[in-house]
Amino acid sequence: MDHGMHGEHGRRAAAFFDLDKTVIATSSTMAFSKPFYAGGLLSRGGVLRGLYAQLGYLAVGADHDQTERMKDRLANLVRGWDVALTEAIVAETLQERIGPVVYQEAIDLIDAHHAEGQDVVIVSASSEAVVRPIAAMLGADHVIASRLAAAEGRYTGELDYYAYGPAKAEAILDLAGRHGYDLAACSAYSDSVTDVPMLEAVGNPVAVNPDKALRREAVARGWEVRDFARPVPLRPRIDTRVSVGVVVTLTVATGALGWWLLRRRARAH
Repeated sequence: MDHGMHGEHGRRAAAFFDLDKTVIATSSTMAFSKPFYAGGLLSRGGVLRGLYAQLGYLAVGADHDQTERMKDRLANLVRGWDVALTEAIVAETLQERIGPVVYQEAIDLIDAHHAEGQDVVIVSASSEAVVRPIAAMLGADHVIASRLAAAEGRYTGELDYYAYGPAKAEAILDLAGRHGYDLAACSAYSDSVTDVPMLEAVGNPVAVNPDKALRREAVARGWEVRDFARPVPLRPRIDTRVSVGVVVTLTVATGALGWWLLRRRARAH
């Protein structure tokens, strides 16, 4: 199928999906905290700090100051981690950690947009190391995600790009320019009021499982509101255009993955 050819009235279109609580019923970053801990990358304190930050975000949403703190936490959390090992652990545990928590309603929407010849783009503040393999599993065509700085094969604790708030909308505009999307014919889906700029950027904004602030905003603007409630086990739906980078990464990471698996098995005995 020639994904992304044309939406309604023959215009080239795409569907932009936020990831956490929109496509999957969890935080994509926190979903891997257990295997990162088991692999020796994440300390128990790091797990607890991450959970605390995530619970606070879920409870009240995030203002600008909280967003900056979350940005710093995301970068600092992975300072010094081996890039190949991190990506290998994500690949090894992807089906176990993410497979069971994908919303059926999101799967159906992704299929519907592809059936209409539209591209599907996953847009997430989580790092590319986590988002890109999930997007490949979902069969998405493109990814917009945060990029962690790395040097000599390890993360530095800095962010090259943070895909959050207005930055998501800017990235969508850039992608639309490069691929010829007519944004008036595009759709966007998100659960968070922080993604209002992303939703405003398209002709068909949809609030999915919206937080209280986004629900109010959606009602005020007349946006569609949908509630997803059926997480289901998902078989991989690898799309080669997204997964080429993942395959290259896995080739590079084979040694690191083998080491980690041996260590995991040794711990089990």
